[in-house]
Amino acid sequence: MGEELLTINHLHTAFKRGTEYFDAVDDVSLKIHKDEILAIVGESGCGKTTLAKSIIGLHDLKRTKITGNIKFQDQELVGASPEKFDQLRGSDMGMIFQDPLAALNPLMRVEDQVREVLDYHTDYSATKKHKIVLKLLDQVGLENPERVARQFPHELSGGMRQRIIIAIAIACKPELIIADEPTTALDVTIQAQILDLLRSIQAQNHAGIILITHDLGVVADTADEVVVMYAGQVVERGTVFQIFNHPLHPYTRSLLKSIPQAEHEGDRLYAIEGAVPSLAKMPHDGCRFAPRIPWIPESAHEKTPTMHEPEEGHYVLCTCYQTFKFENGEAV
Repeated sequence: MGEELLTINHLHTAFKRGTEYFDAVDDVSLKIHKDEILAIVGESGCGKTTLAKSIIGLHDLKRTKITGNIKFQDQELVGASPEKFDQLRGSDMGMIFQDPLAALNPLMRVEDQVREVLDYHTDYSATKKHKIVLKLLDQVGLENPERVARQFPHELSGGMRQRIIIAIAIACKPELIIADEPTTALDVTIQAQILDLLRSIQAQNHAGIILITHDLGVVADTADEVVVMYAGQVVERGTVFQIFNHPLHPYTRSLLKSIPQAEHEGDRLYAIEGAVPSLAKMPHDGCRFAPRIPWIPESAHEKTPTMHEPEEGHYVLCTCYQTFKFENGEAV
């Protein structure tokens, strides 16, 4: 494993509603190293994207309160100025957004959009920037880079637009790349190509990659470490082997159980009861997953859930994992 790149300790990101603040990210701690892909998984609304935007400084601080610590290369990012984030974004930190059509300017040609990063962070000549743009378009697997550079986003397919977003993110060879649902709405073949591309970029640039997704198949094929989030909290973290071969938390086990299996074709799919609570209804005490597993006795949960380490490097929140199990395909 490479050197430590990003360390997050006891991070809280709260959004203002009326006169109150509600934690969308609640006491999250994690680390990522160079040459590592860290996957953050969970249902929609569990805080994955909020966490990513906290790292890269994209929240409106007039309505958002961020506390705790985010250290990137020994630089504290919580409380950092907008000017500091402007220096880091694009050069040291890149982000791949989940909706490339929304992320790209429909009125600008592809070359102009890729070159913007170079304009801001380098003093290269126009000729050199043009060459770099073409090289980037070729690096992300786009055929005929000269033609693509002259096109507008609406003239490209979804997979091509996603590759443009990746080219923008890696233009200055950042050490940290945050990929927020980079394969959403893409067909399986294009998904595989995008994931291969991310792995290739990681190997070339020795970057650390935070991969945000709800697709556990993508995680199994790509990640080194996995963080499972539920209702703004980290409920389990460990290596990809630990999470997939020895999952502990009831939420993690339920997610894995809900994946269709070829050997169980025709069987009824397992479904998790209920839904992620809204911010306004988020419980502040006890296990937040308890309402979705009501058959587990209250005594099995901790009143103030803490992280446990049942095996080296494998962490799980709350003691309810000791009671939860499956019998005949059903949770009991």
